[in-house]
Amino acid sequence: MKCTCGWRAALLVLGLAVAIPQAALAHRAWLLPSATVLSGEDPWVTVDAAISNDLFYFEHHPLRLDGLQVVGPDAAAVTPENSSTGRYRSTFDVRLSRAGTYRIAVVGDMLLASYKLEGETKRLRGDAASIRKELPADARGVQVTRNQSRVEAFVTVGKPTDEVLKAVGSGLEMVPVTHPNDLFVGDVARFRFLLDGKPAAGVEVSVIPGGIRYRDQLAEMKLVTDAAGIVGIDWPNPGMYWLSASTGAGRGNAGPAGTFEKPARRTVYSATLEVLPQ
Repeated sequence: MKCTCGWRAALLVLGLAVAIPQAALAHRAWLLPSATVLSGEDPWVTVDAAISNDLFYFEHHPLRLDGLQVVGPDAAAVTPENSSTGRYRSTFDVRLSRAGTYRIAVVGDMLLASYKLEGETKRLRGDAASIRKELPADARGVQVTRNQSRVEAFVTVGKPTDEVLKAVGSGLEMVPVTHPNDLFVGDVARFRFLLDGKPAAGVEVSVIPGGIRYRDQLAEMKLVTDAAGIVGIDWPNPGMYWLSASTGAGRGNAGPAGTFEKPARRTVYSATLEVLPQ
């Protein structure tokens, strides 16, 4: 008898793909530390960085480390080690030489420009000076957008500390009310979102548990920040979660046509959080 196991497996995968909501197929940027809470002498973490459809699975693109920032418990910069970027992910190590909480982030701030040339839409990215230099003299319909992004994770050695959690004051960011390394099922965690240091009210926040690849429902929680920029999250299960929020027009959405002097603006924030059982 001819085996049809391969065909059955293929049909099963196809069926799961059809069953997963379209929202599950979005590209998501994330950092995934090998641990979020550590103890002992001379602890280290290895961090994976990727952009993928599934969480936390390497299948699309690496997250580039050009804007990598690691800040230690004393608010001083920490130099990551052994950085590398492969086909599907980037990786780096962080030596946690001090007790307390570390903030690991990949931060981006660039201009994106689109224009028409001989009936075709062209795009450039970079800072204002580099884009102006590359922009053809006969370009028409130039539109400029400032794109700010912050992708974060938090790691604690010993007792959690708060110094590193203070607001940066630029772009969209999350300032924890509940410590990000002190999250438990059954406890409602509260996070404050700020835009340029001010409360970001009315911002939609998406929270998705990892393991999308192994279930047929996204299990996404959608929340909206209150007047103080705060949301409360009641975790349904332990595990790794991806939290994200954004302001401004998304890709492909109609919005104001920005200029070099006054670009349209989009800000994006995401973080990986670990929730533990009680």
